[in-house]
Amino acid sequence: MKKQISPGALLSPVPAVLVSCGTVEKPNLLTVAWVGTVCTHPAMVSISVRPERYSYPLIKESGEFVINLPSESMVRTLDFCGVRSGRNTDKFAVCGLTAVPAAGVSAPAVAECPVSFCCKVKEVIPLGSHDMFLAEIVAIEAEEWLFEESGRLALEKIGMVAYAHGEYFSLGEKLGSFGYSVRKKKPAAKPMPSKTQKKPEQPRPFSKKGPAPRKSGHKKPVHKKSGKQFPGKGGPR
Repeated sequence: MKKQISPGALLSPVPAVLVSCGTVEKPNLLTVAWVGTVCTHPAMVSISVRPERYSYPLIKESGEFVINLPSESMVRTLDFCGVRSGRNTDKFAVCGLTAVPAAGVSAPAVAECPVSFCCKVKEVIPLGSHDMFLAEIVAIEAEEWLFEESGRLALEKIGMVAYAHGEYFSLGEKLGSFGYSVRKKKPAAKPMPSKTQKKPEQPRPFSKKGPAPRKSGHKKPVHKKSGKQFPGKGGPR
C-alpha cells in the first residue's frame, strides 16, 4: 500500500550541471539540478533558479548562460559551486577552472567540462520559490573524443553525475535503447564451419573394371613350413 506524503519536487534522478554566467573577464558558476528538455525544434531547455541567488540577475540581465556537463571526477566541484555564493567567492579560481569564450553568447564556458550548451533566454516564468528560464540552445561545443565514427555524440562517455534528494550518483548500466521493445530482431546468423571440422569422406572412384581396390595393410596368411601364401583373399578355406 502506498503512503501519502506532503507535495515535493521529488522527481529524480536528474542531471547535475554547472551553469556559467557573467562574462569571461568576470565569470560566475552555479550548480543546477533542475534542468529540463523543453523542445526539439527549436532546441530549447529550461533551468530553475531562486531569485535571491547571485547568478539570477546576471542571467536575467544578460539573457544568456551556458550549461556545462561535468564528469564524475568533478563531483566535488559540483557540490562546492552549489553551496558557495559568487558574491564573495571566485568559484573559477578556487576550483581551478578556466573560463573560455562560448559560441554565440557573451557568457563563458568551462574549459574542463567536455560539453557546453550555449543558451539564450527566451522567457522568464515566475513560479514561486524558483523562476524558470526558458532558453534556446544556439550552439553546442563538445570535445572530439566524444564523437563516434558515425558522427554520433556519445554523451555516455562523459560519466555524468545524477542528483537525487540531496545526493550525487553515477549513472548505472545501459538497460535498452529507444524503441527496442518493438524493434524486430535480426535473424540469427548461421554458424560457420570450424576449421578443425573433418571433411566428409568422398566416395571411392569407379573404373570400367569396377570399384578401385581399397588399400589395406593386411597380409595374406603364410604356411608355417613351406613359407607359401594360402590361395584366396581370406586365407585358407
